[in-house]
Amino acid sequence: MKRITIILTLVLCFALPGGAYAQRCLPGMRGIQVTGGMVDGIYSSANQNETGYYFGASIATYAGHGNKWVFGAEYLGRYYPYKDSRIPVAQFTGEGGYFLNILADGSKTFFLSLGGSALAGYETSNWGEKLLFDGSTPRDKDAFIYGGAITLEIETYLTDRVVLLLTGRERVLWGNSTGHFHTQFGIGLRFMVD
Repeated sequence: MKRITIILTLVLCFALPGGAYAQRCLPGMRGIQVTGGMVDGIYSSANQNETGYYFGASIATYAGHGNKWVFGAEYLGRYYPYKDSRIPVAQFTGEGGYFLNILADGSKTFFLSLGGSALAGYETSNWGEKLLFDGSTPRDKDAFIYGGAITLEIETYLTDRVVLLLTGRERVLWGNSTGHFHTQFGIGLRFMVD
């Protein structure tokens, strides 16, 4: 009887296709992620280019069914042309949001999520300098900012602990003097720690 059980087990192992996958996106799993990308177009160091860049770090905690909570901080830098130079504007924001898994494959390798976040922070124009190089005074003032963001995120597992992120995001902020809407697109990595 013991031989029949062993032979039957071996036959089933070779006869049934499939693979073993690590458990992913379980409630309570956490990851640390870093992201970066472009803001309002493709960044260039040319003096007449208004676009910018961003980078951020956050912690993602899965809540179940591939949904997750995300808490983090972000730096966004933009430039505004002025004569033969550019005026820098920087935003430092903290965020907290929830991402809803809207599409996933059966092997839990690919996920598409839609997220909403609350943002709050600080915006500085020309790094707080009151005068420009030619003696002019900028009208934009440093200010506290607040608002939200809607994010579309694609995540794919490279390994069981490393996740590649592709993001598209629209930020809406009030309290600033440099515009309410900023479109971001970028790339990132999440390192699973739990």
